[in-house]
Amino acid sequence: MENLVELTGIRKSFGGVHALQGVDFALRAGEVHALLGENGAGKSTLMRVLGGEHVPEAGTVKVAGEEPHFRSPSDALSKGIAIIHQEMALATDLTVAENIFLSEIPSVISWKDLNRRAAELIDSLGFTIKPGAVVGDLSVAHQQVVEIAKALSRHARVMVFDEPTAVLSVQDAERLHGIIRTLRARGVGVIYISHRLDEVFQISDRITVMKDGASVATVDRSDVEVDDVIRMMVGRSLKALFGEDVARTPGDEVLRVESLSDGGRIRGVSLTVRAGEIVGLGGLVGAGRTEFVRLVFGAERAHSGRVFIRGKERTIRSPGDAVKAGIGLVPENRKEQGLVLDFPIRVNATMAKLSPLVNRFGFVRRARERMAVEVLAKRLRLKAGSLNDPASSLSGGNQQKVVLAKWFHAGGDILIFDEPTRGVDVGAKTEIYSLIKSLAAEGRAVLVISSEHLELFGLCDRIHVMREGEITGVLGPEDYTEEKLLKLAMVSPAASPETLVVN
Repeated sequence: MENLVELTGIRKSFGGVHALQGVDFALRAGEVHALLGENGAGKSTLMRVLGGEHVPEAGTVKVAGEEPHFRSPSDALSKGIAIIHQEMALATDLTVAENIFLSEIPSVISWKDLNRRAAELIDSLGFTIKPGAVVGDLSVAHQQVVEIAKALSRHARVMVFDEPTAVLSVQDAERLHGIIRTLRARGVGVIYISHRLDEVFQISDRITVMKDGASVATVDRSDVEVDDVIRMMVGRSLKALFGEDVARTPGDEVLRVESLSDGGRIRGVSLTVRAGEIVGLGGLVGAGRTEFVRLVFGAERAHSGRVFIRGKERTIRSPGDAVKAGIGLVPENRKEQGLVLDFPIRVNATMAKLSPLVNRFGFVRRARERMAVEVLAKRLRLKAGSLNDPASSLSGGNQQKVVLAKWFHAGGDILIFDEPTRGVDVGAKTEIYSLIKSLAAEGRAVLVISSEHLELFGLCDRIHVMREGEITGVLGPEDYTEEKLLKLAMVSPAASPETLVVN
């Protein structure tokens, strides 16, 4: 089959860093080609070369047999290459139709025709979105549909999806995969970048793995297993992905939640976590898991229910109360809720507990702060140019480590992780898993929310499954299968307040 895109011997450096070292990559018409690798492997740089953002120092780019010499993204788009970034490039104050045909608007006379064409494009993707709706009012999933329609309006033959489901629910991710299958059937070539290997194996035809700026291998998806791909990416097997097992002996109960409710979404949730234990909270997106832990942490006000810490009932009305009670929360959205991105790394790492670092006048002792943060950075293997750099300068995995550092520094007995490895590459995942295990081994009580079932199975001592604001059952390690977890996540909660243990 003839290649739609051919990248051959692509080299690109930034200063003294060799981002791409002679990379070869090819895409066929009507295929979904997954591009995998750890953060820093060169995936995004390679796609920026294809998309006209970077000019390579060596190598060739061919599209449909021609060598176009892109100098800008508009050059690439004129040849039918569109990149759908994780952070979408839409004008949120404009309508859906205006965004889709933005390049045509100066010459457009008939708004009725513009809306009709926009509706036809969106309808062809299987969605119903009003062309006159303001984009900023749409859900993330629908904004993504607008981005795809915008690319199709420019007759895109090649579409690159960069972490397209990182912020989507399971249901919306499935609908996006349906769109991609439609594009493939039309002969569009799709390049799919994702850290979610289960998605890659569902949607892709071929897989190319990159490491350290070079292409490791290109394989047919049907010829490999997940374990093979992980080994190509990081040199470790699937079992090793979860880090070394640390000896843990669950101790006394640390956290007990009884019939916690917010008066609407969360209805009578109860669970316990012991010292040295890692407990999972599974279910589909929208099941109420995040809302539940925000109640425990005091970020939302509880309507009824009780929270006990080491057997003593505690009244938690705010995150400040939670921190004083020894609870830390690594939130789902680290950029908006876990970090102050413009602040230095050292400030983010210590802001949850300043008392050990200030003098009697309330000023931070810089030497003491520096020592504390250096110890944290060493333990967490934080990769940063300087601890004075803003948190925004770090990769996703290292940003997550700074959020972890904050709670290591605060020293609480209970740590809650909400989607701890979302948007994090495979190598950083392993480090985060090892840190979570080490926290439990130190006697902390750990509660983990994850939409990745494999993550829950690899980390947790047991898993409570939620649906529509209630716990529908509990799985032990002997019952860890996707079928059993999904059954609990998708069936109606039992009338009895007692949870169902699946056997």
